[in-house]
Amino acid sequence: MSAAPMIELRRVVKTFKNAAGEFTVLKGIDMTLYQGEFVAIVGKSGSGKSTLLNMMTGIDHPTGGQVVVNATDLYERMNESQRSLWRGRNMGIVFQFFQLLPMLSLLENVMLPMDYARLYDFEERPQRAMELLKLVGLEAQANKLPVAVSTGQQQAAAIARALATDPPLLVADEPTGNLDSRSAQVIIDLFQSLADQGKTIVMVTHDPSLTERTNRTIIISDGELVNEAVASALPLLNHRQMLAVTKTAQRKRIEAGRTILKSEETVDEFFIIESGSADIVLTDKERSDTIISRLGAGQFFGEIELLRGGKSIASVRASGDGPVEVLALQRETFLDLLKQSPITEGTIGKIVQRRLQENRSADRRK
Repeated sequence: MSAAPMIELRRVVKTFKNAAGEFTVLKGIDMTLYQGEFVAIVGKSGSGKSTLLNMMTGIDHPTGGQVVVNATDLYERMNESQRSLWRGRNMGIVFQFFQLLPMLSLLENVMLPMDYARLYDFEERPQRAMELLKLVGLEAQANKLPVAVSTGQQQAAAIARALATDPPLLVADEPTGNLDSRSAQVIIDLFQSLADQGKTIVMVTHDPSLTERTNRTIIISDGELVNEAVASALPLLNHRQMLAVTKTAQRKRIEAGRTILKSEETVDEFFIIESGSADIVLTDKERSDTIISRLGAGQFFGEIELLRGGKSIASVRASGDGPVEVLALQRETFLDLLKQSPITEGTIGKIVQRRLQENRSADRRK
């Protein structure tokens, strides 16, 4: 995957005004998506997903902040017409309801963006459209009207149309919302294939099962983003609980090789690794260290001591290959969170038992 950013949102705010007053839907969104990623954006109804998508596509204007897509600021200098032409050449959009023109064949629907963006020679466009329909398995239906094919085939045709100008970015708004599970998997397989070829795919969805196929899952709750490490470490919390942890936890940076927790030290915080890695270290009587495990982003430590009321049973230090950034949650906040989510408490309890067994096994081997 390239490290170059494809989408950058910087402190993006969106406020709507009506007779009842003002309502802020996006509350200072910071987000970077990279070239070649397949990203899912999830959230409950009313969380701000569609508004966030409208910011990325240039369909709507932010009240504040900056939106940069493929190194272009969408709102700084472009007017609506310029933005529309830029979007046609640089971005493919797939809608939940397909939005195919009913009186045009699938082939003609796929050619439309080429006409609008004035790309490819006139004689070349039918051949290119046919190649795209073949890519999605619809070459045999090319001359049929949308009404004559299934909903899954209509969505596949919409994806072919979104690829008509060979854009580096594909944005999909609930692309499987009107499809059966089998047709939905075909669409996700196609997205995965496109991401493997270097396209950036951003998919808004209500279906959490689809996120198993993506590189990243971004959760939005009440107009704010949940920290991805929090969502990975504590996936059984509801979105508002995840957001509360995101806003409450204190971020700490520990340089490579430095100790985060010492053995036999009182532990007052629950730690989630945001970036980098940390080693769990046991020290024997001869002061020799043994690394028994390495934890990475989205994993946690400190839960054993907080739940059992004892001191640290091992040392934890930043691994030697770089600094580690952690999110630290105070003891009282952590324990209160478990009371609010019994299923999370049960899951972490099982992890505690497993880790204690691993520590005992490592002790016996030393």
